[in-house]
Formats: sequence, structure tokens, C-alpha cells
Amino acid sequence: MNFTDLQNKSIGLVLSGGGVRGMAHIGALKALKEHQIEAKVIAGSSAGALIGALYAGNRDIEDMLAFFKETPLFKYNFLTINKPGLVDTERYYDIFKTYIPFESFESLNKKLYVVTTNLLKGQEEIFSQGELIMPLLASAALPPVFSPVEMKNSLYADGGIMNNFPTEPLQGQAEIVIGSNVSVIREVNKKEITSSFQLASRTTSLMVYAINRQKIRNCDLVFEPSEVEQIGVLDKKGIEKAYQIGYDHASRVLEDLLQRA
Repeated sequence: MNFTDLQNKSIGLVLSGGGVRGMAHIGALKALKEHQIEAKVIAGSSAGALIGALYAGNRDIEDMLAFFKETPLFKYNFLTINKPGLVDTERYYDIFKTYIPFESFESLNKKLYVVTTNLLKGQEEIFSQGELIMPLLASAALPPVFSPVEMKNSLYADGGIMNNFPTEPLQGQAEIVIGSNVSVIREVNKKEITSSFQLASRTTSLMVYAINRQKIRNCDLVFEPSEVEQIGVLDKKGIEKAYQIGYDHASRVLEDLLQRA
């Protein structure tokens, strides 16, 4: 990879899912901006889709962080007993609209692909045209916490269920593909797998990574900060930490590339 190419060729950006760990994507975006590197097309799943939409809407880094800090994960009047899931995802519509004030994909400043999972058909669906907010809500609707979103007479949920690292929409769309993956795997010790929750979390992470490993390796440049695995997927207290980890990691990768050039 030639550093000059990153500044002169068309860039596609893949943003994985990963909940709060996705704040590392925002750190990576800051590092890219500081090195005068900008993507023209983005594909994202779950948290990556939300950050991709903010980026495609030209929101600055502070606004991106504010969106996640100020959006409540659990709010009493958002709880639901009429839908599957604990929280009614569609109640977040107005909050999303405040930070992503675009009516459609076409009104964004960059091309965006949002991955969702169609629960009834059992397949992934990618949205890139038409109404914007509902597909974003669906892509981030992590079961069983958040209810699926109803669109087109079907139910849609978290894009990461079927495709957590969506490189496919970028084929033929960009000369260079940069991947930011926060669903990472590090070696753990036995003390870190002592409960059923820890066991389930570890095995899910391993499955997700195994499915996407080859796609990650096929990217021209990858940001993959292993330290984010220490941060809980729904732990809002980890927002700043994940952001800083992502920024530090991406800065090191880019500086190493620049020095080799």
C-alpha cells in the first residue's frame, strides 16, 4: 500500500458492527482526516452504519461522539411489551433525525450502504436508496435488547447478524478499500470465561470474526485495535475510551505507512 494512493485514489470505507466499541471508528475517521484521507463511499453494519451515516452527512467528530453519548440505551418510556425485544427501537426515530437530518440516502454527501437482517426471510438486505432513518434503526437493532423494525411488511434487525463486515457493496465502487473492524479477537485467560454470559460473549465474538476474517484480510488497509475487546458492547462509559483507542491505533498505522513511503 502506497500512502500517496490513499490521498489520490478513490477510497471505500467498511465499518463493522460492535456497539460501543464502534466509537473506535470515529477515532479512525479523525486520524484519516488529519492525514488528508477521505472516503467517497461507505458500507456499514450496526454501529458502523450509524457512524457511516454521520460521516456521509459531513458531521464533525464532536457531533458523532455527542450522538452516542446523548442517545439513551435504556429509557423507561421506550420499553415495550407489545413487540419482541425489551426496547422499542422505533422510539429512537426523532433522536436519530436530530443528528442525521436527511430525508433519504440520496441527500447525503457521500454514498452509503446500510446492512440489515431480514428476520422473516432469513437473509441480509442492503439499503442505499430511499428513506434513510428506518434502515439505520434496523441495522442497529441488536436482539434481544432492541425490537426489530417493521419495513416493507417484514421485520428487520441488526445487520451484524448476517454480515458484520460488509465489503461486498464496495466492489467496483472504489480503487482502495479501508476496513475498520472493532469486532476483534485477542487471547484471553481462563479467569475471563467464568460465567455463562462471558462464555456466550466469547463464542459469539469468535464466530463473527471467523466468518469475516478473509474479508478483513482482503482490504487494502485495515484498522483493527485489539484493545477494544475490553469494552462492553453496550457500556456507554466506554465511549471515550473506545474513541481514543481507535484514534491512537489508526494514527500509528498511518504514521507507519507514511514513514515507509
